[in-house]
Amino acid sequence: MNFFDVVQGRRSIRQYVADEDIPQTNVELMLEAAMLAPSACNTRPWSFYVISNRGVRMELAELHPYAAHLKQAPLGIVVCAQPEKQKGISAGFWPQDCGAAIENLLLEAVNLGYGACWCGIYPSLQGEKLEKIQQMLGTDEIPVALVTVGVPDEEPNRRGYYDPAAVHYIR
Repeated sequence: MNFFDVVQGRRSIRQYVADEDIPQTNVELMLEAAMLAPSACNTRPWSFYVISNRGVRMELAELHPYAAHLKQAPLGIVVCAQPEKQKGISAGFWPQDCGAAIENLLLEAVNLGYGACWCGIYPSLQGEKLEKIQQMLGTDEIPVALVTVGVPDEEPNRRGYYDPAAVHYIR
């Protein structure tokens, strides 16, 4: 598959084939793609919590209002931010940096034949739910997103498109 096919093939998948585990080598390829994302001054302000444990996935799916499909997915990856890694001119760019890592992860999932869905955590989940997720992960890092991954059991229509009206040339 060429790169543009991967980009055009990416969809938010919320239904997965049951009992289809993801080999560790493929998990590592998705994580490597995520970690190859650019970051301000190469600070790499992220960490990744790979969740295959069914009980933890069920509990996390109950906590997140838009991630019920984690109950079906064989894998959830929580991307967390480490803002303290960024100082000086790199300070404060961790949301963009984590977003770039998440997008790379999503694209590699498609490249490997999986479906995935980006479920945002930061900044919408706050307070008790956010603290519970941190407790589940055993961290005080900022959970930015939950990415569900698995063999897709649906083929949603493409929703993105090229919109020339959104392009402005300054020549």
